[in-house]
Amino acid sequence: MPGVLEPREDGRPHVVIIGGGFAGLYAARNLGDPRIRVTVVDRRNHHLFQPMLYQVATAALSAGDIASPIRSVLSRHRNTEVILAEVVAVHPDRRTLDLGDGSSIEYDYLICAPGARHSYFGKDQWEYLAPGLKNLEDALEVRRRVLLAFERAERERDPVRRQGYLTFVVVGGGPTGVEMAGALAELRRYALRKDFRHIDSREAVVMLLEGGTRLLTSYPPSLSDRTKDVLRRLGVEVRLETLVTDIQPGYVVAAGWTIPTHTVIWAAGNVASPLLKTLGAPLDRQGRVLVEPDCSVPGHPEILVLGDAAAYHARDGHRGGGVSPEGLLPGTAPVAIQMGEYAARTIKNDLRGRPRTGFQFKEGRSGPSGDGGSGGSEPAGNRHPFQYWNKGQLAVIGRGRAVADIGRLHFSGFVAWLIWIFVHIFFLIGFRNRVIVLFEWAYSYFTFKRGARLIQGEVHAPVPTEPIQTP
Repeated sequence: MPGVLEPREDGRPHVVIIGGGFAGLYAARNLGDPRIRVTVVDRRNHHLFQPMLYQVATAALSAGDIASPIRSVLSRHRNTEVILAEVVAVHPDRRTLDLGDGSSIEYDYLICAPGARHSYFGKDQWEYLAPGLKNLEDALEVRRRVLLAFERAERERDPVRRQGYLTFVVVGGGPTGVEMAGALAELRRYALRKDFRHIDSREAVVMLLEGGTRLLTSYPPSLSDRTKDVLRRLGVEVRLETLVTDIQPGYVVAAGWTIPTHTVIWAAGNVASPLLKTLGAPLDRQGRVLVEPDCSVPGHPEILVLGDAAAYHARDGHRGGGVSPEGLLPGTAPVAIQMGEYAARTIKNDLRGRPRTGFQFKEGRSGPSGDGGSGGSEPAGNRHPFQYWNKGQLAVIGRGRAVADIGRLHFSGFVAWLIWIFVHIFFLIGFRNRVIVLFEWAYSYFTFKRGARLIQGEVHAPVPTEPIQTP
């Protein structure tokens, strides 16, 4: 009968989690209850610490330093299984989801956290010339292009063509763009300074293009100004109110300027996973689900959408800043982590006190139990709405330089950089990764060197004109 969930296999409620990112992984770790069966589905076998992808792209860290196998992370949770597969469609009416290999999975609860990709604002052909930073393949491709640019400049005798190889353009002045530009500036100033014989790596140009009026728009204006000043002291050309209008092999057009360059990194805008369209839920302009206060899909309290996939309006209980001008929570790791923990608590609260042989939802916009739904924008049943606690935001600009927005404290410099290190080490998954990353950072800080300067792939291959292939 509609609204009634039949018990699956051994009678335990089945929670399926799409995505092994921050939201999905923290939800799974908090659902380690033997009375619940959990299945995590991801198209990759590893959890990735995305905030440090730019360090892989600039040769500061190796790919394995910021990634951990999902199976290993969840190995102690005997109620949890991991499936390496891609989800291609969700059928809320049947409570099933389709995998790319043609198989399907039934669920009682669904946590949907498939992440996002960069948006090229209708110019998807730019992706081949200006890769973003969303996964390891992206980071390794960016690192390959950056290092190859120096190698090609070393052999180029024409000064104009050589300068094109030595010009690096970062598009987007958010945290990723700022961190990437600062890291590139330090790479050419310190790490590569003694490596070449025919070029001086310090003559390379790093440009940061931002279409808005300031960098780091989610930060206080004083920190935006400070960030711009520090980047310029590092030698980065910061150009505000400079919209990119075209990207072609060998050059970028922005605000009427034609910039000769062979290396463009995209850090502007995001678009949600197309999988969300199969939910039949209302979406915003970025393709995110307009979720209810309990992170559920309207009309389907058993489906919770989290992280980059959720367009969540901050409520009265929200503590701290960090929301967008539209009042939406940002698609950052702290938001995803708290959403994952909240989703796990919500599901366990729904199931608390119910027999292991089955459970049911009431009809209509109501949650589990017989409390009845409140309808409209109120959470299902007796669920408490999700409340995000913004503990602050940090962005690193370079060696010993960062900005911090923590409550009423807005500061920059070495102390902010130390806090950034502590926070990122704390959230890394796995003791081994924490130790290795800490060692690599210490080595880089005292020697000004970077140990992951490996060029992978075909060295003589031109800039791709087809999509970068990812597994």
